[in-house]
Amino acid sequence: MIIYIHGFASSGQANKASAFRQYFKSIKQPFIAPSLPYQPELAIKTLEELIESYSEEIYLIGSSLGGYYSLYLSQLDKVKKITIINPAMTPATTLQQAIGKTNNYFDNSYFSWNLEHALSLNNYPLTNLTLSKIKLLLQEGDEVLDYKQAALKLEGCTMKIEKNGNHSFQNIEHHFESIFDFFKTTLNEEIQDN
Repeated sequence: MIIYIHGFASSGQANKASAFRQYFKSIKQPFIAPSLPYQPELAIKTLEELIESYSEEIYLIGSSLGGYYSLYLSQLDKVKKITIINPAMTPATTLQQAIGKTNNYFDNSYFSWNLEHALSLNNYPLTNLTLSKIKLLLQEGDEVLDYKQAALKLEGCTMKIEKNGNHSFQNIEHHFESIFDFFKTTLNEEIQDN
């Protein structure tokens, strides 16, 4: 099962999630992109329960905050590989900029994001990552996050850095096939990042 994890203030029906859904449907691969609660604790709990509910191996695709969630969840044995797209590496700090009334990008609804929400992300540390399980896609033109943070923290994983681009990751559809190929390939060597 392939699970797409959307970013902050987004949805499982947003453009990138929908594009992945269409691609995986076209190649007859099981795929879901749930719309998650904005509170980190509820989002992580929902994802953990979802992962546990499937009998087969799990592969994650995460964008921005969803990339951070994917990294955290990659520490579960059942999660075999992940692909992360312009991931947030320090969301507890970065998302303090969003405190207040926040707009959902998909449906233009609003929710209240506070300091407690942001700081709760510290409860999900990335302490025992297996770099061979990770494919990292970055665009240097990311206007929201510094791509170098992820490149340095995850050095040694399968990584693709593109010039220009943006936080949404322009032309993500050009990577669909390589993402699926990465998921299909079994890597034997485990490299620990502590």
